[in-house]
Amino acid sequence: MDLRSLSVFVEVVRRGGFTAASAKVALTQPSISRVIKQLEDDVGQVLITRQHRAIVPTEAGKILYRHAQNLLRDHAALETEMADLAGLRRGLLTLGIPPLSGTLFVPLIKRYKERYPDIELILYEKGSKATEKALLGADMQLGTLILPLDTALYESVPVFQDRLALAAALDSPWAQRESVRLSELRDEAFIIFPEDFALNDTVRNACSQAGFEPEIAASSSHFSFIAGLIESRVGIALLPLSVVRNTNSVAVITLEDPVVEWNIAIAWCRDFYLSHAAQAMVELVKAYPLGA
Repeated sequence: MDLRSLSVFVEVVRRGGFTAASAKVALTQPSISRVIKQLEDDVGQVLITRQHRAIVPTEAGKILYRHAQNLLRDHAALETEMADLAGLRRGLLTLGIPPLSGTLFVPLIKRYKERYPDIELILYEKGSKATEKALLGADMQLGTLILPLDTALYESVPVFQDRLALAAALDSPWAQRESVRLSELRDEAFIIFPEDFALNDTVRNACSQAGFEPEIAASSSHFSFIAGLIESRVGIALLPLSVVRNTNSVAVITLEDPVVEWNIAIAWCRDFYLSHAAQAMVELVKAYPLGA
């Protein structure tokens, strides 16, 4: 049983199949099958089974999966710490940014690359829920999450304070308004976000507190597509003001009663080692918060 075999097993379980895992681990499906079979021989237990065309772990597989994740995370931390100790000029930073407002991070990323040109920066555009999963699985060093956070799990630096606004078609009655109460939107169809977006929960919870469940017309993580749907009168959307304030394609109306906050932070797992490359990004965020 070696780390390479464990990483293959973890990807198979994480992605629910050999096909999905093969690209990630750079192995053919027959090769993956041989790796899994060797692991099963090593532990003397069946590790995975097939249910409804998906690969799922057995009880023994769940135990191995949990421990394998910890071993791989510790090994990655060991390599990072040793690289830092050796004073290597080159490094790697994996950073998750929100797809809906990724352009807000361009100045920060530009400044980081100007200061640290030898650091390889890998960006992931993920919703908050997917980012949390990646952080906890050590697949990502830093990620943007919506505040407030579980401080027992995460440390963070605030990067942006914002609020949601109503985005509606330019020829809709809402376009004539300066502000709107959320309860007034109960009869509208909403364009929301994929399920891995915590912002999705924020919108649903706000509507629930206003006394209604939103009718869902469509969902997307791409602003240009959302804006097109709004223009076509498919529905309205509640979007961060920073995302929509400079657009001419939709009407932007202040949302009041309640004010729905959208505050984000750069976060990392409290108990994980933070590399020099990641620490440099954190210090840069502290010195140059977005929107400042």
